Amino acid sequence: MNIDKAITYAESIVRKSLNYFYDCFPTEQSENLVFKKFENVSWTTGFYEGILWLMYELTGDKAFYNSAKHHSEMFHKRLVDRVELEHHDMGFLFTLSSVADYKITEDEQAKQDGIEAAEWLLKRYQPKGKFIQAWGSMDDAQNYRFIVDCMLNIPLLFWASEVTGNRKYYDAAYNHMKTSIANIIRPDASSYHTFFFDMATNEPLRGETHQGFSDDSSWARGQSWAVYGLALCYHYTHEEAILPLFERVTKYFIDHLPEDYVPYWDLIFSDGSCEPRDTSAAAIAACGILEMEKYYHNQEFLDIAKKMMSSLSEKYTTVDYLQSNGIIKDGMYSRKHGHKSECTSWGDYFYLEALMRMKKSDWKIYW
Repeated sequence: MNIDKAITYAESIVRKSLNYFYDCFPTEQSENLVFKKFENVSWTTGFYEGILWLMYELTGDKAFYNSAKHHSEMFHKRLVDRVELEHHDMGFLFTLSSVADYKITEDEQAKQDGIEAAEWLLKRYQPKGKFIQAWGSMDDAQNYRFIVDCMLNIPLLFWASEVTGNRKYYDAAYNHMKTSIANIIRPDASSYHTFFFDMATNEPLRGETHQGFSDDSSWARGQSWAVYGLALCYHYTHEEAILPLFERVTKYFIDHLPEDYVPYWDLIFSDGSCEPRDTSAAAIAACGILEMEKYYHNQEFLDIAKKMMSSLSEKYTTVDYLQSNGIIKDGMYSRKHGHKSECTSWGDYFYLEALMRMKKSDWKIYW
């Protein structure tokens, strides 16, 4: 795989849209491989600022820096105006914007914005159930659940604990991690998308899917969230019990990859299926494997991560679609809800993050 060539192509895509997205963000997914303009109201807008910071670190070009700082100001305004903050995706939003900004520039306002975002995320914590509730009213029994995606949101809390010295953030993140490990990971190391508890008794009730094929299958992106989430939890906790679980969860993911190493949107599907792929799941899992490689060497996993990235860069970029302003195609937002294969904002981000990891092994993570 030619890493420099892949980065150069990604740079060309991001650069040509700098002015177009200067005062806004890309939509969650593209339409005919073209992202439209979007206000800062979604759970996905942080991915664009994350891309800008990655491009700045890869190129040193102030054009990316200036755009990233401008978008940080928009995230500050989102906090001030309290725009769509009452959900668990505060990590996706503010880790790749305010926290990344602070880690790169040491901007004090960015640091305070990250801490404030962590406070909002902490409001989603259910102390009796010991998990961060995904959506809805905190006193609604029908919403008394969490989802596997939140494994990528809790690093915001771990980070907030580090920079403030306040244990409350760490404890909430750690407890959510333990609850997830105990309930959302099945005995065979596959994963549920969402898991419900009884609000009155706090007894575990059932696992279900929200975007996967069925309650018993393993949604590909959900499994990749588990892979990367466990790696990030190990980064912050160094809890040895995570290592064998990471190995099993990752093995399940790679054992269900098709011949070209890019999964179908649910791992129940295999070679010969007419179902769509989800390139974003491959990129996310690659990031998780490359993160854990810093602590736990597994040559098989490392080889698979490289093969996934090679396949993405050689077969799934938008290079043949001149109208596109996305980087990788064939991302699947939610097949179950009627979405089509497109570029996704998170797919582009994690693909570029994985390229960064392959280019610079000493890269300091934003998470």
